Amino acid sequence: MMASIRAALAGLIGLLWAFGTVAQGTEAYPARPVTIVVPFPAGGSADLNARTVAERLSAALGQPFIVENKAGASGNVGTAFAAKAAPDGYTLLMSNSGALTVNPHLFAQVGYDPLKDFAPISLSVKISNLLLIHPSLPVRSLAELIAYVKAHPGTFYAHSSGSKQLSGEAFRLKAGLDMPPVAYKGAAPMMTDLLGGQVKIGFDEVLTSMQQIKAGKVIPLATTGSTRWPALPDVPTIAEQGEALAGFEVTGWFGLLAPAGTPPAIVNRLSETLQKAFADKEFRERIYAQGSEPIGSNPEAFRTFIAAEYVRWGDLIRAVGIKLE
Repeated sequence: MMASIRAALAGLIGLLWAFGTVAQGTEAYPARPVTIVVPFPAGGSADLNARTVAERLSAALGQPFIVENKAGASGNVGTAFAAKAAPDGYTLLMSNSGALTVNPHLFAQVGYDPLKDFAPISLSVKISNLLLIHPSLPVRSLAELIAYVKAHPGTFYAHSSGSKQLSGEAFRLKAGLDMPPVAYKGAAPMMTDLLGGQVKIGFDEVLTSMQQIKAGKVIPLATTGSTRWPALPDVPTIAEQGEALAGFEVTGWFGLLAPAGTPPAIVNRLSETLQKAFADKEFRERIYAQGSEPIGSNPEAFRTFIAAEYVRWGDLIRAVGIKLE
């Protein structure tokens, strides 16, 4: 009897010691540098956002947060790498709407399950696109553009990859337009053709369009986000330009995630730190200056957001028949 009691007590003490060790380790997090994997090349919007977030996390948590670019397959390579990393909080992922909610519907295999393989930490930013036209097009409002396209069925429009392509497809369906798309491999060649007048209508991100807008080389008719862009207060959203367009919102976005199984205490600490950062006026202004809308969210809200976006874009991709070239 006494032996069994001693064994039970020893087991209980062992469990308490183990629990204390884990808790202590979580409280001490981070105790060494943390890597943030960005599944896109250096210099792009994903990289810029990740480095801005990393800088704030480093300052707040007292350890270096180091950005590591692992580009390839439209974000699949780096996202898959992060999904398989140890769930200890020392490898994180700054991924985007394309890799997490679009690619799984386009690629036969992406190497990860966006709904099961990650512990969402915080939605970081949203990136609105602009509906742009060449000045030679005889319209100056979205209503005029819709009427013009309906009067010229088969008129093409330009789009790029990722959320810009989805912006165009979603707008075409919402407005009921016959606009066969012209696909581009990136925003730069699309903008070149738009500036030259070879195409008349295009979608591009706010930041990369601003120089051409200020020079009067392209004209913005609408933003695809839910609110007007601070630097372009006179450019309305698509949603506010007619009852038929109500509720329209298409934005790209970036968010911070950890591998599934990462201790909730670590996830919550990172999320709370980011939420404080995104509530800071100076930090928010810095994000806006980079062409992004600062968000910040708790893990559960981000998880719900990813799940909704996954369904939304899957439905759109199937509806319009988007295929990889």
